[in-house]
Amino acid sequence: MEGRAARDAGAQPGNAPLVGRRDALDALGRALDGAEAGYGFLALVGEPGAGKTRLLGELADAATARRLPFLAGRAAEFEQEMPFGAVVDALDDHLEEHALELPPAELRLLGTVFPALADIADDPPAASPASGVARYQLHRTVRHLLEGLAAPSGLVLILDDLHWADDATVELLDHLVRHPPRARLLLAVAYRPAQASPRLAALVDAAGPQGVHVAVDPLTQSEVEEFLGPEVSQSRCEALYKASGGNPFYLEALSRMNRADDPVGGREDPERLGWEQGVANLTEVPPAVRTALQVELSALPPEALLMARGAAVAADVFEPALAAVAAEIDQAGALAALDVLTAHDVVRPAAGGRFRFRHPLVRHVAYASTAAGWRFAAHDRVSSRLTELGAPAAVRAHHVVRSARFGDRAAIGTLVEAARAVALQAPGTAAYWLEAALRLMPDAPDTAAGGAHTDRVELLLELAHVQTVSGHAEQGRETTHALLALLPADDTVRRARTVQLRAVMERQLGRIHEARALVLDELRRITDRQTPEAVLLRLRLLADRIQRIDTRGSHAVMETIPESAPGWGPGLTAAVAAMRPMVTYGRGRVEDAIGHAQTADQLFSAASDNDFADCLDCFAWLLWAELLLGMYDTALRHAERLVTISRGTGQTYIIGYMLAGQARALNLLGRLEEAAAAADEATAVGRELRSKEVLAYGLTQYCLAASWMGDHDEALRAGDEAVANDTGSGEWWTHMAHVARAFAIINAGRLDEGAEALLTVCGDGPPGLDFGTLVMCAETLACVRAAQDDPEDAAKWAGIADAIANPALIGDVGLARLAHAHAIRSAEPARAAALAVEASELLTKTGRRPEAGRAELTAGIAYGAAGQRAPARERLRAAAEIFESCGMRDLHAQTVREQRRLGVRVPNPSRGGAGAGGKGDTPFGLSPRELEIATLVAEGCSNQQIAERLFLSVRTVETHLSRVFAKIGVSSRVGVATAMNRSM
Repeated sequence: MEGRAARDAGAQPGNAPLVGRRDALDALGRALDGAEAGYGFLALVGEPGAGKTRLLGELADAATARRLPFLAGRAAEFEQEMPFGAVVDALDDHLEEHALELPPAELRLLGTVFPALADIADDPPAASPASGVARYQLHRTVRHLLEGLAAPSGLVLILDDLHWADDATVELLDHLVRHPPRARLLLAVAYRPAQASPRLAALVDAAGPQGVHVAVDPLTQSEVEEFLGPEVSQSRCEALYKASGGNPFYLEALSRMNRADDPVGGREDPERLGWEQGVANLTEVPPAVRTALQVELSALPPEALLMARGAAVAADVFEPALAAVAAEIDQAGALAALDVLTAHDVVRPAAGGRFRFRHPLVRHVAYASTAAGWRFAAHDRVSSRLTELGAPAAVRAHHVVRSARFGDRAAIGTLVEAARAVALQAPGTAAYWLEAALRLMPDAPDTAAGGAHTDRVELLLELAHVQTVSGHAEQGRETTHALLALLPADDTVRRARTVQLRAVMERQLGRIHEARALVLDELRRITDRQTPEAVLLRLRLLADRIQRIDTRGSHAVMETIPESAPGWGPGLTAAVAAMRPMVTYGRGRVEDAIGHAQTADQLFSAASDNDFADCLDCFAWLLWAELLLGMYDTALRHAERLVTISRGTGQTYIIGYMLAGQARALNLLGRLEEAAAAADEATAVGRELRSKEVLAYGLTQYCLAASWMGDHDEALRAGDEAVANDTGSGEWWTHMAHVARAFAIINAGRLDEGAEALLTVCGDGPPGLDFGTLVMCAETLACVRAAQDDPEDAAKWAGIADAIANPALIGDVGLARLAHAHAIRSAEPARAAALAVEASELLTKTGRRPEAGRAELTAGIAYGAAGQRAPARERLRAAAEIFESCGMRDLHAQTVREQRRLGVRVPNPSRGGAGAGGKGDTPFGLSPRELEIATLVAEGCSNQQIAERLFLSVRTVETHLSRVFAKIGVSSRVGVATAMNRSM
């Protein structure tokens, strides 16, 4: 060794002075400053060996200096399939002391991921999908856990090497970025840009103002000279700089070598060292550095080198005993070898009596230097030892994958068991292990030991399912293609199930026409069209027609399906009934559609959750039909049950539609915070599935909710993203995305631009929109034209609204009345006021409170223009109450301005006074519901406990609590408790 490498050889690892990096250190300091006040996200991005881990160490030291606790973990190259590996590494050793503070339901859920909690949870969940929950529930629970761990001192969570993280970890981080924990928390990650997934690389942008990106660049030549020290010659420094490219790890590896062995300065040919044998997948490391690391390991005593190889096989953070098993070394010899490895800084102590390599590249070289046969046997030894210790299948699977023999029934059973254990929380990992099991399986059907069914076709079906719900649609298409080739024509049940999954994945990929053709082709193969499998395929074809607002086509398909037939279960009978209301509504027969919806409701209520295994997606159309028919309470009841069934059965590719429908109902009823929460969850599902369609469904409803609440930046962002996901299919959801964005533009005050956007989507020809949305568009355009002093055009749109509105749907009729009120307000204000009052009464009767509030506002303004001050004040008061209770801030502010013009004294909201609506004194201007929640927080209740006590969803509690934070001016639950206790 030479220069700094020689000086630091005996130093404590990581304590050598840091060279350069002033900009990066300043960024770390700013990130910690932000974490002192609230949530922050920091990403260190650089090539292998650039110094990301060292900078994370500096971050940890700086956090400690500020008395800010930190937890650290990292993903591992050879355990990339392990679900939530980096997060488990960081948190698992610290959870037991926190476990008793968690509600039992959250504890059971976390026990499916964190080994430390697996034995503490009262009722460990079964591996069966029927007993599981969707993975986004786990994401929320981890968020709550982090909030608890961060209280009261704050927390820095450091996750290194995330380019090796599994999909489940990246999905979790995406959730944490888009739904920041309400705590003093800095989430710091590091990864290599070339190996990072697009979703991981997008996290900093998704974090917005809370996100900090730090590029970890190579050292300059002058910094290399400082790194090496004055005793290294200028020419030598220059040679090492050129060979390393300024990469600190490469530079250190090269400088550790004796000069005679150094391919940079010596005469030895690296190709003659013989260490290239067995080294694979190191192409990202310069050959000279590879050689340097190989020479470093080759200099170890034979037993220490063997122990290093065994450790590389055992785990990223390894226990000496398991590494000894891999290396076939006795306990005493293993410990002696470990002393040598630590003395040479090959491995370093970690928590809990374990060890890890000083850098992942060192482990990589140690692992890759083993012969293939030895490595195979080492994994087999570790797998056998873990089996003896009773380790779960998900822990053993990593080694089984690398050591199983073709036809090994026990190995196949382990991999299948492991896949089923993680399928709900980490379906991508489940797919990896199922694929491995299938590679080991002979072509002939068989059953594995331990009772795990391993029929190839059944496993392919399972694989297709987890690929569908994990968003790996391209791979899923290949799986279903293989399935259809294996299944004989008379196996209609499994063929139909396969085609359904394939059609779902084609839709996720935006291949709508391919999905349709696939279903039609399979239907031609089925001779008996009344069998359940044939009917299920026709229902999917029917849904395709409905999406395109193809009223003729949907009616034609519906007519071929009877109400029931022999062999149908109650679920299928209810599913057929569930499709009928939307088809009938599309033909304009509203009364009949309402009757069909009531029949479907009865059948749906009578069937059990297990009856809907293959037809649950059909009920999304019942939900949306009920929304169009004004049956909002029934729609919400159905949405709640459908979401529960979807979660319980792992059908996450369906749940986004249900959540979007739930959000739509809540939007129309004025429960906007709840609507935003449901829409946000639907959006998260779409992101997880990588489905543009599901994503657009959620974003559309989120855009509408945010726009009504006056959060125009968020609304426009969501609207833009929804429109960007338009695949050009021309289906209903693509038009709705454009409509929502246009509404958001108008509500943001950009009337000309918004009206033009709305005319583009609904102004020319028969658009792919439903009647109710068209009425809303016409009313909005009438309102805009009236505001632009164009009564003639406003009257045109009012006439269109009146022509479209069905007399049986009083909500649509109310909007048509409101459109006429807009059109005549300037010329006949008294008559306009009367029409707006009538509109408000009709809309109130249906429960559409936001639109009723707009009608009251219109009536109040019109009465004021007509000189009728008393009714004007009364209508404006009613509008203000509606807008305040719904959280419609902009319209509430507009109403207050109109009230003041009429001489009404309206108090301003203040920190210690009444709220905006003047509804009595509450601390910090909290609404009654916010005050309830803040009081329970002060009493020490968790969000789950508050939800149970107030009969709310946890997400609704979280949304209210975010407003409590803003009004009180704090960023944590502790702050709420302190402020409330002082105010009482």
